[in-house]
Amino acid sequence: MTEQIIFYLLALAITVFSILAVTSKLIVRSATYLLFVLLATAGLYMLLGYHFLFAVQISVYAGGIMVLFIMAIFLTHKPGTSVRTKRGWRIKSSALLSLAGIVLCGYIIITNGIRTYQFVERDGFTMQEIGSAMLGSQKGQYLLSFEMMSILLLACIVGAILIARKTKTTDHDTNETDQ
Repeated sequence: MTEQIIFYLLALAITVFSILAVTSKLIVRSATYLLFVLLATAGLYMLLGYHFLFAVQISVYAGGIMVLFIMAIFLTHKPGTSVRTKRGWRIKSSALLSLAGIVLCGYIIITNGIRTYQFVERDGFTMQEIGSAMLGSQKGQYLLSFEMMSILLLACIVGAILIARKTKTTDHDTNETDQ
């Protein structure tokens, strides 16, 4: 009974903070709401007894990735300014595409959800099997995708720094011409 109450509270927190992260006009608040979503997700992992995933969620996502997001926000934007909301056809088309995505995902889950139970072993996996699957380079292993994700994050950091530099130099150039 207590676990169900905790689950529903965490699910409510994830839902509310996800909506707030998307609808907030201040970008730093959106990042803070995303941090709360990641922490509540870690709470779900703890509730399920996945202590390793709980620790990874807290250290990697709630710690490292959020620091990266906040740093990118401070480098690229003025954090106190509001983000302008889009109006008109963009909101309608975004809502329509979101609804189409939800319907497509629901269809895929309903049609393929039953098949996944055939492939899941009841005993589970050991840490050695998970580690070799994550860092292996053969078929069905994830080293390449892990490395590609790290290259993508590095490219995002470099892009954020380049955007921040261009913005600062153009602000400096316009101040000199004004004087």
